[in-house]
Amino acid sequence: MNFKQVPVGTMQNFSYIIGDERTHTGAVVDPAWEVDKLLSLCRDNGITVSQVINTHSHHDHVEGNDAVVKRTGAKVVTHQISPVRKDIAVKDGDSIEIGSLSVHVIHTPGHCLDHICLLVEGKVLTGDTLFVGECGRTDLSGGDPGAMYDSLFTKLLTLDDQIEVYPGHDYGPKPSSTIGHERETNYTLKPRTKQEFIRFMGEP
Repeated sequence: MNFKQVPVGTMQNFSYIIGDERTHTGAVVDPAWEVDKLLSLCRDNGITVSQVINTHSHHDHVEGNDAVVKRTGAKVVTHQISPVRKDIAVKDGDSIEIGSLSVHVIHTPGHCLDHICLLVEGKVLTGDTLFVGECGRTDLSGGDPGAMYDSLFTKLLTLDDQIEVYPGHDYGPKPSSTIGHERETNYTLKPRTKQEFIRFMGEP
């Protein structure tokens, strides 16, 4: 797999490039900013962009969709309840095929209703659900701390410790981590009941 984490924009965003080395096709994940930079990296690595995948519908993750589609003809993939214009709708447990690669979809509401994480080749792209040392906020439209608890503790934290974590923003002390490291060090993942977590997320 040809995998690139790409810092973009002014809000400490990460976009991602997932390329299949066998077929030279690929996807751009969350192309909100600097589309020229993203497509240049794809071209330099011999990747033909066939898909745009959005982890969620917030503007700082989708603003570049139309530009990528216009220049590449890529199909847009989002969760089925996303308000974003889409060509392919997915739900929890689905797979997104990128050439010979299979990307597993994990529906992780909490930050917003349509949020998904992407598990591929020992890496999980966590968007705004889980950051390095933090978790996503739940006080925006569609946010739900109870759903965030379920997404973190019953979905992401059930993954193997060695799975690498790649977030949607560079908010932590390093750009990536592992499930095991976050389990041990991330204060938002301290063992709590669901009600304790809801109270915790509501604290100023």
